[in-house]
Amino acid sequence: MIGGNLSKWAMSYFAAAIVWLLAAEILMVAGFGYPAVDVASPDTLVIVHMICVGWLSMAMCGALFQFVPVLVAKPLFSECWELPAFGLLTAGLIALLAGFLALGGRLPAWLWLLPLGATLLIAGFGLMTIDLVLTVWRARPTMGPAHFVLVGLASLCATALLGSVFAWSLAGHGGAAFGAILESGVPLHAIAGLGGWLTLTAMGVSYRLLSMFMLSPDVEGRQTRVTLLAGAVTISIVVTGGLLAIAMETGLDVVLLATAVLSLATLSLYGRDIAGLYRNRKRRQLELNTRMAAYGFVSLAAAALLGIELVATGSFSAHVGAFTFLIAFGWLSGLVLAKLYKIVAFLTWLETYGPAMGRVPTPRVQDLVAERRAAKWFAGYFISVWIATGGLLAGQPSAFRLAVLAMTVATAGIVRQLVRTRRLRDVVEPLRLPSGTSFPRLLYSRPEPCRKKQS
Repeated sequence: MIGGNLSKWAMSYFAAAIVWLLAAEILMVAGFGYPAVDVASPDTLVIVHMICVGWLSMAMCGALFQFVPVLVAKPLFSECWELPAFGLLTAGLIALLAGFLALGGRLPAWLWLLPLGATLLIAGFGLMTIDLVLTVWRARPTMGPAHFVLVGLASLCATALLGSVFAWSLAGHGGAAFGAILESGVPLHAIAGLGGWLTLTAMGVSYRLLSMFMLSPDVEGRQTRVTLLAGAVTISIVVTGGLLAIAMETGLDVVLLATAVLSLATLSLYGRDIAGLYRNRKRRQLELNTRMAAYGFVSLAAAALLGIELVATGSFSAHVGAFTFLIAFGWLSGLVLAKLYKIVAFLTWLETYGPAMGRVPTPRVQDLVAERRAAKWFAGYFISVWIATGGLLAGQPSAFRLAVLAMTVATAGIVRQLVRTRRLRDVVEPLRLPSGTSFPRLLYSRPEPCRKKQS
């Protein structure tokens, strides 16, 4: 990979993210959080933050530490910051979740845990953001996908700051100003997080990964700039316009309507770009990760259509949980799981066989995986997500929990395939460990002194 070495701690980020995902799924199966209780209840907030921070954001951070250097063809500014950021994010999330449990009466009233958790999360995300921004800055001028990441990181900053305001307000601090933002600003926080940080960043990374893994020409720069502009304007309107509307007490209806229209425009442009990547690929036989990523894109399109129908029928507020579930699990989680399946194999191959390439026979990246075995788990995952969404729309919590149970089993099956890949279980002898190679570690890459990269 031009521009970067293996990230030592990317696998640790991925492993922690998967643990949070499975934990959240198990809690949903047990009836914890929505739909058993209100969508804004403390229990639901626990699930939401386990998914959005613990699973999606942690996985995204690991991917960015590995692939931003690839996007800009420059080494990471400082490898030393990956592990401290990981520790801060983990500690911050645990404190935040404990604060929500205290808010809901499941723990003693230690509401100070909420601002503590928010502060630790801001520190962790801030350390990661500074490291990545400095990496991109040193590589200027940069190309389109890196710009998506920068806008995504800006959205992350807005999301974290809004969340911090909520945390301080729930703990009884900040006065009337923080209280007003808490009362009306939750949609801004959610859109900046799911739509800005996670979706725009996933878009930028997907451009590069799909192009690389499908041997497809990069999307024309003008096209990606238009898509990025639409997305950036959307997030700018929702954050700045939303906060201004709250300050002026005019309501968020106009801001949310403009956000919805621009979001649809952004997704349409992104869909055009992705369709071009699939259409112009040189690798005609699609690998499992790109086939399953397509189901993530289908889920994104379905969520957009669902949102339009819910707004048109005036039932969006009643079914916002189903809409968010499809975005979080069908689109974002589906795409992340599909890409992790390839990323883990790719990084494991680089770590294990890259140093010996050209000196001894080595397997292909595809020889590290067993796609036929994994395909059934991915199919089960997406089908379960769609059924669970239907259960929420139909007001059938029992059907939802059964579907989430199937989704949890499928997730565990996918994770098992990732572990098999990391342990080289599907590589046949004598290619498994030829001379000059060493067995990869499960949770981190090769030991190497932490150092700041020089330009």
